[in-house]
Amino acid sequence: MRDVLSGLQADFDRELREAGVDLRVIDAVRVRFLGKKGGLTALMKGLAALPPEERKTAGQAVNAERDRMEGALAAAVALASAAERSAALRRERVDVTLPSQRPFAGSLHPVTLTRREMERIFREMGFTVETGPEVEDDFHNFQALNMPPDHPARDATDTFYLPGDLLLRTHTSPVQIRTMETQPPPIRMVCPGRVYRRDMDATHLPMFHQLECLVVDEDVSLADLKGTLAAVWSRFFGNDVAVRLRPGYFPFVEPGAEYDVSCVACGGSGCRLCKGSGWIELGGAGMVHPAVFEAVGIDPEAWTGFAFGLGIDRIAMARYAVDDLRLMMDGDVRFLARFPS
Repeated sequence: MRDVLSGLQADFDRELREAGVDLRVIDAVRVRFLGKKGGLTALMKGLAALPPEERKTAGQAVNAERDRMEGALAAAVALASAAERSAALRRERVDVTLPSQRPFAGSLHPVTLTRREMERIFREMGFTVETGPEVEDDFHNFQALNMPPDHPARDATDTFYLPGDLLLRTHTSPVQIRTMETQPPPIRMVCPGRVYRRDMDATHLPMFHQLECLVVDEDVSLADLKGTLAAVWSRFFGNDVAVRLRPGYFPFVEPGAEYDVSCVACGGSGCRLCKGSGWIELGGAGMVHPAVFEAVGIDPEAWTGFAFGLGIDRIAMARYAVDDLRLMMDGDVRFLARFPS
């Protein structure tokens, strides 16, 4: 027993010394001597076969050797772990003399850029920029805009209704109503913001951005409306853009029209953006309906006005020649990087 134990001690010391600071080899040494089938473990199991007078002394010697081996293994593991950490630190050392990486610079979304540009143009033309709540009531969103109770836009299939007779505004026209309620004419204002409708397909989203314009003054005519449209879009797209009006119906204007601009991507020759027509539809327009003036307490015999609206998302697509609405909403930084602020 004594000779076997001495041999195990010598083998253990030699193999642990040769393992150096390799944690895997150190663990293999542990298994070889202290594992379930290890040499010292087998020696401990053989103690039962010794005579009783030798068993106690031999057991003490084997236990002492086991403690010594475990202590030596623990010291070797600690040394190897320290060496591994030092090597990792050397590999991962930061060279402070290297030039720093430039941080990723964010940019404004093309819809935000378009909205800000539109607001700047209108301010330079003497308009104010007004805002209003996105959660509206029926009066400001429908009733005051001459939309009767049976109007299709009031259907729950088109409008997001909320508890308490409230809804998510379906257009920014309620801001016009609130402005006329609180400000006496003359009025020259625009109201940009988010609007919501139950609409979701390849070319429509349930949330999008609108901007509407309202002018109320004495002797305002349809010619003033067309002149304002021409002035706005020539500033926005360039002097060579053309504007046309087409008859259209909207309950809050009379007469009403839809207006287009010549396609800025193809110059009118026809492309995917304008669907081959050479024109891009921007929105609706018209002279303010007398019923709208009466709803807000403005005398329609003394004052006239015009209003028009536009989808900021669509304007942004035309401005930057983007022909897929999904690109505007995906939030892909590779797309957004095209629009430095």
